[in-house]
Order: sequence, then C-alpha cells, then structure tokens
Amino acid sequence: MTTVRAAAVAGTFYPADAVILADMVDRFLDDAAVTDALPVKAIIAPHAGYIYSGPIAASAYAALAAGRPDVRRAVLIGPAHRVAVEGLATSSAYAFATPLGEVPVDQEAVASTLALPQVQVWDEAHAFEHGLEVHLPFLQRLYPGISIVPFVAGRIDQEAVAALLDLLWGGPETAVIISSDLSHYFDYAAAQHLDRQTAEAITRLDSSALGPDSACGRYAIRGLLLEARKKGLKARLLDLRNSGDTSGSRDRVVGYGAFIFS
Repeated sequence: MTTVRAAAVAGTFYPADAVILADMVDRFLDDAAVTDALPVKAIIAPHAGYIYSGPIAASAYAALAAGRPDVRRAVLIGPAHRVAVEGLATSSAYAFATPLGEVPVDQEAVASTLALPQVQVWDEAHAFEHGLEVHLPFLQRLYPGISIVPFVAGRIDQEAVAALLDLLWGGPETAVIISSDLSHYFDYAAAQHLDRQTAEAITRLDSSALGPDSACGRYAIRGLLLEARKKGLKARLLDLRNSGDTSGSRDRVVGYGAFIFS
C-alpha cells in the first residue's frame, strides 16, 4: 500500500516553494471575477502549467467557492497522460502531497467504488500524473482540510462514469471536479473555432458532440454531462482561452475552458 502519493510536478507545472505557490494561487483566485454565487456542484477546469492555464482554472474554483463554501470532499477525475488506463484507476494512498501539505484521501469513499467493475486500484497510473495534482493547491487554499476521491480515467463509456458520479454524488459537502484541457496543438484560429464548438456542446450537455480533438478529458466530461442531465443541472461557461492568450506562441496552442454546473 502506498502511504503518500508524492508531488510529481512541483517545480515544473507550478512552484515548488510553498510561499510562492500559495501567493500565486491566491492571486489567480483574487483576479477571478465572480458575478453571482451559484450553488455549484461540479466544475470542469484545465490542468496545464499554471502560467498557461492557472487563470482559467481559478475562474472555476472562485465560482465554486462563492457558491459552495462548505465543500469538504472533492471527487476528482482526470485523464491518463502517463499510463494506458482502461476504465477508472484510483489510488491506495492515504494522502496526496503538494508543497502546501497533504490532502487526505477519503478511504471509505474509495472503498465503496471498488464494487464497481470499472474501478481498480492502480497506483502507477497516479505516480507521475499531473492532471489531478495541479488542482490540489487550489483546493488547499480554498478548503483547508478537504479530502479527495481521486481517479484517472482511460477509455470508458459515459454510463460507467455517470454511475461512479451517482455513487459519490453526496450533498453540498461534495464537489465534482473534472480535469481537462480542450484542443491540443492546432494553430490559434483553428483552436478557437474548435474550442467554441466544444464549449457549446458542454453547455448544452451534449456528450455526443465531443470527439477526439475536443478535450483530453472527454471520457470523464461525457460522464458528467450525462449525470448532469439526469440530475437537472445546467452548465455555464466562465472562461475560454488558449495558451496563445496566456503564455507562448500562437502557432501550436492548447485550449482551456472553465465550466460550472449548478
């Protein structure tokens, strides 16, 4: 059994110094405009390096915190970048570490999901995965003491993801966080066009419109859209940009979107 899942991308995707990291996250959150406090249940937020996607992710987290200040548990699902995963891989770790400290894993919740055939414990899928880790400092700054239920998603049908979400849905103490960037490595204009199409599909809860170029986290997103329809949630787009807007060349960009479900 793994004891603590160590930070794998501190110093690359985000600062390794705790003081600098806390200040950066706080500034992102302070700069994120929240127009109204909605009872947010779920968000979709990006997972690139903070200089690229930090401000976009912050808009989703600021909205979550404004509408749900009482969150104590986050169901966190992101795509597999390092290991080929079939279904959903969770972790045996009792905590995930960042420079800001350890985020406990809700062991009881993890155990409950192992009854689902699409879930397995696979620590190797988490060991070097950045897609979940980059979200943790936002959670730590907004919700000290929060626990997580972590999953890396590979190829899986939307019904299986929706079944997991239904099991863990809970009440106002539980938030669902889907980690995903949008289009990858198109030129600026093409990325803008594709990402607008993806954003429109997400806001109308149309999982069938998400293809391979739409989002790296499309498997988890599709499941969330299905469950959102079942539970009567509405989706709102908060921010839609790409790496050409935030930092870097416009020749080959990565798209980022922030969405809330309430």
